[in-house]
Amino acid sequence: MEKEAGRLLESGEMITTLINHKDNTKKSDKTLQAIQRVGQAVNLAVGRFVKVGEAIANENWDLKEEINIACIEAKQAGETIAALTDVSSLNHPESDGQITIFTDKTGVIKAARLLLSSVTKVLLLADRVVIKQIITSRNKVLATMERLEKVNSFQEFVQIFSQFGNEMVEFAHLTGDRQNDLKDEKKKAKMAAARAVLEKCTMMLLTASKTCLRHPNCESAHKNKEGVFDRMKVALDKVIEIVTDCKPHAETDISSITIFTGIKEFKMNIETLRESLCFESKENLLGTLEAILERTEDFTDSAYTSHEHRERILELSTHARMELQQLISVWSQAQSKKTKSVAEELELSMLKISHSLNELKKELHRTATQLAADLLKYHADHVVLKALKLTGVEGNLEGLAEYACKLSEQKDQLVETCRLLRHVSGTEPLEITCIHAEETFQVTGQQIISAAETLTLHPSSKIAKENLDVFCEAWESQISDMSTLLKEINDVFEGRRGEKYGYLSLPKPMKNNANLKSLKPDKPDAEEKARIAKLGLKLGLLTSDANCEIEKWENQETEIVRCGRKMSSVAYSLYLFTRGEGPLKTSQDLIHQLEVFAEEGLKLASSVQAFSKQLKDDDKLLLLLEINKLIPLCHQLQTITKAPLQNQVFLKVDKCITKTRSMMAILVQLLSLCFKLLKKLQMENNRWVGVTDKDSVNGKT
Repeated sequence: MEKEAGRLLESGEMITTLINHKDNTKKSDKTLQAIQRVGQAVNLAVGRFVKVGEAIANENWDLKEEINIACIEAKQAGETIAALTDVSSLNHPESDGQITIFTDKTGVIKAARLLLSSVTKVLLLADRVVIKQIITSRNKVLATMERLEKVNSFQEFVQIFSQFGNEMVEFAHLTGDRQNDLKDEKKKAKMAAARAVLEKCTMMLLTASKTCLRHPNCESAHKNKEGVFDRMKVALDKVIEIVTDCKPHAETDISSITIFTGIKEFKMNIETLRESLCFESKENLLGTLEAILERTEDFTDSAYTSHEHRERILELSTHARMELQQLISVWSQAQSKKTKSVAEELELSMLKISHSLNELKKELHRTATQLAADLLKYHADHVVLKALKLTGVEGNLEGLAEYACKLSEQKDQLVETCRLLRHVSGTEPLEITCIHAEETFQVTGQQIISAAETLTLHPSSKIAKENLDVFCEAWESQISDMSTLLKEINDVFEGRRGEKYGYLSLPKPMKNNANLKSLKPDKPDAEEKARIAKLGLKLGLLTSDANCEIEKWENQETEIVRCGRKMSSVAYSLYLFTRGEGPLKTSQDLIHQLEVFAEEGLKLASSVQAFSKQLKDDDKLLLLLEINKLIPLCHQLQTITKAPLQNQVFLKVDKCITKTRSMMAILVQLLSLCFKLLKKLQMENNRWVGVTDKDSVNGKT
């Protein structure tokens, strides 16, 4: 709908040209034909727009009548414009290759107004439809989350989580489209932050819930899981606030104003003195400056601010107060003595206070960014996280207490640094990103500690270890995002804006674009990126489903399980690639992993086929049907990876990920089916009670 509206808007510019052309002027045949083509183009654009509108109406019965009426009006307006610009319907005498044309301007203007009105109605109604879809999708996600919170059996959890994954993909798609359509950069940043939380928490929810099911009496495991659920619910509510443009909890905008924003507004008020438009009272000006300087206490009171920076900030704050007092004094004189010398003195005072505030801005920016850079460098090797993992698998409770304390200190440093960065961010979207980073460090830090405690209490638990790994990866990812955020803040401060910031969200531009540039001259458009990001998210959720199925096999390290685990691992690296993360950096890395994936798929098919020989005909047939789906996909993937690129890198990536996703779906089915049939075989024959040998599943009995 937005795309068709955009095309219609382009045609609208042509309508303006038609209306503004001079009356009673002689036009050549070429000009007349051009006018007719404009009218036809407008009518065609309206037709496409109406077609989309009618499709939306048919899917939404509650708004169908309103949308259809608006579409009829738009269609009539388009046809009227086409008729009024139809040269063939005019009867005009020729004269020296020139002809005189009468254009019904009034008719064109009326039709254009009707078109604008009707198109606006359709867009507003379509917007209501989108909002309703997002709210409905959110409600479905919430309902499934409630079921996940109450689930008690692993089998039931796997089933419900699969449904939850599909619902999250739908919600991500709807909110991603909405994010791209938003014009307000602040809202766009808020939406991106909320979606980033939901994306990362989806993976956390899986491992945290599995840990709870495996260790139901572990308090730290329950605390860990509850933290994920709570954060996801807050993020879901935030999305609805953005799309409905409502604020259930009134935001305290005054207290949330950053120092840089306060200085900018203060300087604008001072500028009005040049015109003597609306000089505020002395008390108001002093109060505004004091409110700004009071916020600098976030810097001066911080334990992480160096003595030199603290002294310099206090010095510049005192200087700003003195300059304001001087400005007020000079302006008071200017009111009674309107002489040239007083005016010049007033101008000089204004320049001095402005310069003083600029110097304060520089010092604050230098303090915050230097602190952030030092902190990121110091924690780049993630020593504390590695230590927590080690103490966990060792069951070392004393070590856990020591390193949990160190992580808490690190968390407090990062949270405070994000707060200082927000003051100097320079733009509202970056302010939102700083808040998002602050909240993420605050929450994730606590969750890592609870996950580490669970592992320390159950050091042999594979799922508890996997859970801690997932939360540590989230922490490391946020550290990486903070590094990008710091660079963007520096770029804004120095006037280098470059490409727009991605706000840490899906769909994310792939980091390996630089590697693809030499192969594909044209940059991928937004639709290509969004499609690949969507496919990647589905792939990530399928790896979670596969891992759930592998968990059922417990310690039975059969060839089927080994192939399944390898395929799931490769698929997860492909998912990270679509987000611009993980070990795969270039298109060649991707192709190599796809070749490995296809080979493992064929090995899996061979192992399952060998296992099927031990089954009865009916059960054997079930497995062979799935194998016959998998083998052709493996060969197709091998063919695609070997095909030359021919400047179609993103098309090739799209095809590969689509095939991989289909193969992963079959893998999940095969793992589930093989497990059930193996259990059935064990029950039918006592010889299969303790099948743990790899060769037995391969049919080598």
